[in-house]
Amino acid sequence: MEKMKVLFISQEIAPYLPESEISEIGRYLPQGIQERGKEIRTFMPRFGCVNERRNQLHEVIRLSGMNLVINDNDHPLIIKVASIQAARMQVYFIDNEDYFQRKFATTNDEGIEFEDNDERAIFFARGVLETVIKLRWSPDIIHCHGWFTGMVPLFVKKTYKDNPLFANAKIIYSVYNDQFNTPLNANMAAKIAEDGIAINEISVINEPNFVNLSKLAIDYSDATIKGSETIDEELEKYMKESKKPFLDYQSKENYIDSFFDFYNTF
Repeated sequence: MEKMKVLFISQEIAPYLPESEISEIGRYLPQGIQERGKEIRTFMPRFGCVNERRNQLHEVIRLSGMNLVINDNDHPLIIKVASIQAARMQVYFIDNEDYFQRKFATTNDEGIEFEDNDERAIFFARGVLETVIKLRWSPDIIHCHGWFTGMVPLFVKKTYKDNPLFANAKIIYSVYNDQFNTPLNANMAAKIAEDGIAINEISVINEPNFVNLSKLAIDYSDATIKGSETIDEELEKYMKESKKPFLDYQSKENYIDSFFDFYNTF
């Protein structure tokens, strides 16, 4: 019997970004799942605050070179990779000069969200999926962590629905207490609709705030997880009322085993 394949997509992974709830899970969950016999791939954005020299990132030429069109503009997709030796784990980074060269993640040095975070999230989601296609790797589970990954469920179910590599993939979306304050660009839905998605299918993000973006991700996921002990009350209710498989918050001590068991229910 083939090993179950789990694709982890995270907006933060330690040690590449400072320790946080998401970055620690992004670091230790894939390792724990791999040690329990699953095959894994792990992706994150190559934010400009990731130190390439210290972390020994290098470009994977055979995977780079594609252009992704967003809002009628071409953006070259660059793929980099680094290894966490202690975990025997590779991390793939989605990079692009227009979106990821600034020295911060999603906010500037004053804590103000970047105006193009909508396009950055779209580019990241599509970049991950295009790279998985180039790897010819067919995941059984796609587990998304953090709002920056919120476009992945939609793209898998709509834009890439005819790609056999994703035909049997189950998408799990973890909701965290990682709200952004300023709504994303008001034209976000129109930019996504360029990818063969009807505008009425994404009307929830006509106002692209954190709650609505999370609802869109939940709508197109197969299951959800409460990633933080406390999350937005409206979203927690929305997850439970969706009638999709739901896993409640799990502590640091047992989340890897709990997630492993959750994956095995699909």
